[in-house]
Formats: sequence, C-alpha cells, structure tokens
Amino acid sequence: MSSSSTRKLPECWGHRGASAVFPENTLASFERAIRDGAEGIESDVHVSRDDVVLMFHDPTLERTTNGKGKIKEQNWYGSDGMQHLRTTAKPEQSIPTFAETVELLMRPENRHATFNVDVKVFSEPLHLFTLMHETIAEQPNWETDLAPRILLGLWHPRFIPYAKNILPYCKRSFIGVSTSIAREFFWDSCEVFSINFYVLASWDGQRFLQECKEAGKRVMAWTVNEPVQMIEATRWGVDVVLTDKTKTWLDLRETLRTDYDKILAEHSSLFLWTSPRYYFPLRKFWQRLVLSILQKEGGPLKKSDEYRVEGGAALAATGTVKA
Repeated sequence: MSSSSTRKLPECWGHRGASAVFPENTLASFERAIRDGAEGIESDVHVSRDDVVLMFHDPTLERTTNGKGKIKEQNWYGSDGMQHLRTTAKPEQSIPTFAETVELLMRPENRHATFNVDVKVFSEPLHLFTLMHETIAEQPNWETDLAPRILLGLWHPRFIPYAKNILPYCKRSFIGVSTSIAREFFWDSCEVFSINFYVLASWDGQRFLQECKEAGKRVMAWTVNEPVQMIEATRWGVDVVLTDKTKTWLDLRETLRTDYDKILAEHSSLFLWTSPRYYFPLRKFWQRLVLSILQKEGGPLKKSDEYRVEGGAALAATGTVKA
C-alpha cells in the first residue's frame, strides 16, 4: 500500500477559476486558481454576434454582469459591445475572451495548467470550433505547448464529430448528470468523464466509476466545495476534483498527504444521506430536465457517427482534416 506522502490524490481544477474568491469565469479567477496551485482551470464558451469566443457560463448576461440579453445576439466590439461590461460581483472584472485566456495559459509560469473548456449545447459546433482552432493555431508551438493541455467538455453527442474533425488534437470529455448517456453515446469517443458529485454518489455512479477505472478512463467530480465532499471524492478515487474553492482543496490535500488513513477514518460517509440531492427522485428529475434542454437545443441524442456533419468545405479549410 502506498504511503500517505506518495499516494496519488485527485488533481485540483478551478471550477470557473477560483470562483469562490473572484467573480466566476474571469481572468482574475483563472489566475488565482493557478497561483493557488491548481493543476487546471475550467470555463465555458459562447460566441458573440461578431464572432468573438467568450468565457461565460450562461447564454445570457444578466446573472453575473451589468448587461442584458443573449450573448449570441450581441457584439463584443463597439461602443455598446460586451467588451465594456463588468461583473456585478466584486472586485469588478471584465468578461474574458477565449484568446485572452489562451494568452494567460501560454505565459511561461502557467504552462503546466490544463484548460477544461465546457462546450454548452447552445453553440453551433462548426462555427465555435473553427473560431477556437483559429485562436489556438495562432500561438507559437501550439501543437506541443498548448493543444495537449486543452480538454473539450461535451454535453451533446452532436458535437463529437465536429470536435474530432476540427479540433482533433484536443482530448475530449463527457460532461453531464447521466451515466446512461455517458455509456451509450460518449464511451468510445472520450477518455475523460466529468460527472456531477451527487450522481457519482449513487450506486450506479459508483459502478460507472469502477467501469472507468477498469477501462483506463479518467473521472472528474463537480462541483465539490465542501471538505466532506472532497474527502469522499478522494475515498472514491476520482482523478480530478472540480471546485470553486481551490485553496480549500489544495490545503486539505496537503493534510491528506501527511495522514491519509487517519483523516479518512475521522470522516463518515453518512452525510450522503443528509440532502435530497443524493436521493433517486430528485436526481431523476434533474436528469430529465437536463435531457430536455439537450434535446431542445441540440436535437435528439444519437451515436456520433449517425450525425450528418455540415460544412465539409469549411472543415477542410481549417487544415485539420483530410480531404
């Protein structure tokens, strides 16, 4: 058995950066997570009307900024562009672009960090991935210094063939709340599975985790913010803890390195019975809600090879696919 000091513990990835300290999905939040010692950062992408890829969670601006409306219906540039918006949370920050985030990750001191890009179903994959490729390919030595660090997180299988064709150099992960969707539509196309913590806590979630281990696939748990959850995720043997509280997990991880068995013995798993989120009816309702959104925005779920990939000429123009 490994000693506490050599035992492999889950990596720390900042969920929307260190979003418990700085406004979510901002350069300040990303940089704080990396300075805390996180091995990766996670963020979401949307495309503006004038073709700028933004790092933003919601398809609309109201929840986190002083703007209003849908991102895809507004320009980034201009006197009334989204480049002038600021977060409502303090300290006020601007919305970062994908290009700015890539530049942050290409700084010499940040070249160890993984970039988990959460691709929402609201985007058009051909358009989004083409824009992302153009930004990635502008970086010097991008094939070796950047591409291996980008992990595409996909919710809908319609995005898989586009990811394979336009961004074949990026690793792919499934993101979701349904292990059945992960198994049926993503298993052969993804090497990483990013599953909600409450889903992993279920009997089927534990079975899926074991299946991933046996197949050599990595598992990420989100969003893990409480120390008891962090310890439980460690007990399960997940590969990555996605958290808003990067310093909390990193500090706790250091204590686990010194006395792993004692700390785990002091923390019971009984808390898994204390919230309705851990119970089947609420999980099932949530899974059905997410599925309805996926189908409404992205169409029926099918095997990735059953989708007709639009824009063959545009794909070839990226230079990433064979004629």
